[in-house]
Amino acid sequence: MNPTHPATKRAATGSLIGLALGDALGFPTEFNDVPAILAKSGPWREMALPVSNGTAYITDDTQMTLALARAVRTATDLGVLAPSSLARPLREEFVAWYHSPENNRAPGNTCLRGCALLDGDRPWQDASQIGSKGCGANMRVAPVGLVPGLSEEQRAGAAQLQSGLTHGHPTALAASDLTARAVHLLARGADPAGLVGQLRSYAYENRSRYHERWLGDLWTRSHDASAESFVRRGWDECLAVLERLDAVQRTADPELDPCTYTGDGWIAEEALATGLLCFLLFPGEPLTVLRRAACTRGDSDSIAALAGAFAGAHLGGDAWPKEWEEHIEHRSDLLSFGALWDA
Repeated sequence: MNPTHPATKRAATGSLIGLALGDALGFPTEFNDVPAILAKSGPWREMALPVSNGTAYITDDTQMTLALARAVRTATDLGVLAPSSLARPLREEFVAWYHSPENNRAPGNTCLRGCALLDGDRPWQDASQIGSKGCGANMRVAPVGLVPGLSEEQRAGAAQLQSGLTHGHPTALAASDLTARAVHLLARGADPAGLVGQLRSYAYENRSRYHERWLGDLWTRSHDASAESFVRRGWDECLAVLERLDAVQRTADPELDPCTYTGDGWIAEEALATGLLCFLLFPGEPLTVLRRAACTRGDSDSIAALAGAFAGAHLGGDAWPKEWEEHIEHRSDLLSFGALWDA
C-alpha cells in the first residue's frame, strides 16, 4: 500500500479512524501481559476487532481526542488559531468530558485531577499537574497535527497548550509537540524511514524554546531555575528515547513485544516511541501495525491509538477496511473532522 499525494489521500480521515481503531483494539488488552493477550485473542497477527452489539467501543483516548478536535474547530472558526482563542474551548471541552456519563472507560488519574481543577475560575496553569508526564496528553494530540494551514509556532504552541491544561511536566509538553509533528509530517508525505531523524532534529532545534505566548508562566510551578531549564528537561528525556528508537527501528524483532525496546507507554515519551516503533515495523501494513501495538504488555490502547494515528496519516483514508471502520464508536464524528481537515 503506497501513500498517495498529500492533497488527495485524506490523511486526516485516515489518522482519526486509525487512532480510534487502535484504541478499540487495545481496550481489552490493556493491563494484560502478552501471554495473557495471546491466550485470550489467539495469534497476534490475527487479532479481530472486538465488536459488541454492533459497536467497537473506544476509551478515554478517543473521547479526549474528539474533545480536543471540537475545541480546535471552535477556535479556528473564530479566526487565527491563538492561545486566547484555544484555551477557553479546550477547558470547556475537557470539563464536559470530565462530567460526561460516558467517562467510564478507565480514564487516567492525571486527566481526572486536572479536569476537576479546570472546573472553576482558577488560571489553567494552577490546574495543571506539573509533575505528571503520563501519556494522556500525547494520546489525544493528533488533531493538532492534522489541522491545515498552521505555522510551526501555532502547531507546537497548541500541542503544548493542550498538554499543559492537564499534564504540565515538560516531558509531556515535548512529547505532545513531537507527536503532533510526527502526524503532520506523515500526513504531508514524509518517508517513514527518515521520520525518527526528522523528529530528533526538531527536538534539538526546540530544546531551549519555551512557548511563553501559549504557556504563560506554567514553568514557575516547577522546581526549575528558569523557563529554559524547565523545557530542556523535557526535550532531553524525549531525545533519549528517540535515540533508543533510532538504534532499534531497523533491527527490532517484530515477534517481540515492542515495549521491550522502547518502554511500556504509560509515560509520554515511551508512548510516543513505542507507538512509532509499531508503525515503523510495518509502515505499509496498517492492520498489522494496530495488532502489534495492541498485543503489548504496556498501555496497549494508547500505544495502538498512536500507532493507528501515524499509520492513517501516512496511508490515508483508504488504509482501513470498511468492515472495521463501520463498527467504530463515534464514527460519524471522526469522519466529520476528517472531512473538515482533508478539504
